[in-house]
Amino acid sequence: MTSSPKFRAGLLQMRSGRTVDANIDAAAKLAREAKAAGADYIQSPEMTNIMEQNRKALFSAITEEEADPSLAAFRELARELSIHFHVGSLAIKVSPEKAVNRSFVIRPDGEIAARYDKIHMFDVELGEGESYRESNNYRPGETAVLAELPWGRMGLTVCYDLRFPSLYRALAEAGADFLAIPAAFTRITGEAHWNVLMRARAIETGSFVLAAAQGGKHENGRETYGHSIVVDPWGNVLAEGGTEPGVIMAEIDPALVLSARKRIPSLQHGRRFELTVPAARERLHLVENTPLGKAS
Repeated sequence: MTSSPKFRAGLLQMRSGRTVDANIDAAAKLAREAKAAGADYIQSPEMTNIMEQNRKALFSAITEEEADPSLAAFRELARELSIHFHVGSLAIKVSPEKAVNRSFVIRPDGEIAARYDKIHMFDVELGEGESYRESNNYRPGETAVLAELPWGRMGLTVCYDLRFPSLYRALAEAGADFLAIPAAFTRITGEAHWNVLMRARAIETGSFVLAAAQGGKHENGRETYGHSIVVDPWGNVLAEGGTEPGVIMAEIDPALVLSARKRIPSLQHGRRFELTVPAARERLHLVENTPLGKAS
């Protein structure tokens, strides 16, 4: 890994709408801008091909992978631009009742190097009438995935996966140098947690984090946070966007991964342990001086 050359990453910040063809055109335009700026690796956000919450409209617009026009277009674009194109995710139909939220890493020859289905479904009640039930339409993935790139290994994740640190540690322990977290974070949760969680995932694994995001008010009424971000293995923010569509560029030096992990070798120091909770004195109260700390 230390002999791997530096490379330039281009993150495509989008505001995908309800029309697949329009979203393909928007992503392609930004990808060409990123290539012109010197990008070797380009990442688009979660739900690049469509942002649609209405079930009927969603399933009438998406297709199986073999027939998906956005995937075909992006494979051809990777060939045209001779770049590694990481499609943050597409809504892909896998049955009449369910879709998957699937990432694709496409090589410069247009072949698919890796696929990843989002594991953690965004089923939340944010308050003030804002709620999401991703599991109503999407089937969760079951497998963590690493993609081999010329500069090292990339761990593939999507959006809400960000909140589950054990996934990122597992990817880093399996050899990930870079962590991809393409997202469509809500404005409310993004303002509260986006930056600190992205930096935390980088710091705790000694990895680069690259996260292309959706940003702004979408056709379906949803508002996403934007702020596409690149964080180095020491937790420094190398580049960050705002809320408008555009390209966020950063130079990635793989040697910094080994440097950070030598300084803080926490991946080597992690230990398995058992959790013991003695019988409670009273209902919902822990005994004092248990491994979880003093009872409250």
